[in-house]
Amino acid sequence: MSILGPADRLAAALAYLGQTIDARAEIGDASSSWTAKLLAKGVGACADKAEEEAGEFIAALRSETDDRVASEAADMLYHALVALRVRGVSLDDVAAALEKRQGTSGIVEKASRNVPD
Repeated sequence: MSILGPADRLAAALAYLGQTIDARAEIGDASSSWTAKLLAKGVGACADKAEEEAGEFIAALRSETDDRVASEAADMLYHALVALRVRGVSLDDVAAALEKRQGTSGIVEKASRNVPD
């Protein structure tokens, strides 16, 4: 087994989280739901929060405990899903992008996008 472990547990947690975000988007009250409040603020606010959480994750990777890294990764994933929702990008779209890259070296894939190192 890989150190990352089986994906089933994470997949179930992400599916539940995605359903919760969808519910908050559809019937959420911005006065009582952080998700609804963030979505109501729009793409810019969601992008800013995702960027902030990514920075906190990186800082935790560099100098904090594994538990803190996991917590910051969870925060980052949550805010990535909220940002996807506000843009209307589905998890199926993300899965398709990942599937498209399967079997391709990361170096080759990155070069095909003309992305600098």
